[in-house]
Amino acid sequence: MPMFVDTSPPGQCLFCRLVAGEIPSAKVFEDEQTIAFMDIGQVNPGHVLVASKRHAVTLLDLTPDEAGAVMRTAQRVARAVQSAFDPDGISLFQANGAAGGQTVFHFHLHVLPRHEGDGVGLGWPRKEPGMQALQDHAERLRQALA
Repeated sequence: MPMFVDTSPPGQCLFCRLVAGEIPSAKVFEDEQTIAFMDIGQVNPGHVLVASKRHAVTLLDLTPDEAGAVMRTAQRVARAVQSAFDPDGISLFQANGAAGGQTVFHFHLHVLPRHEGDGVGLGWPRKEPGMQALQDHAERLRQALA
């Protein structure tokens, strides 16, 4: 993860300023709800960020329509990355909150071309709580969805 953290207030964050054209970017794509631009901290060539144009801090702050628009743009950009850079794979990465690894507090999704041995990793300690605990977790989520 990058060490940079944007501490700008909402509506004045780096991505809001980028959307407003106040700071330069290497724009890849733009529509009514989204903008896609090159990440200045390229992990691999073709690393693109897809952001909502409206300031929303996390996935939970997007409208369902905005969330769908971001994913449509991410898919479109991923196809372009595959065609232009021919990576071995593509990872999508999206973080919510500081504890989740978010460093710019404006919703965005990384479209990250991957290559064998590129040094990128995402790992966590695997826990196997057992079927009863999984069923209990699922029930809590079903209740929250209702």
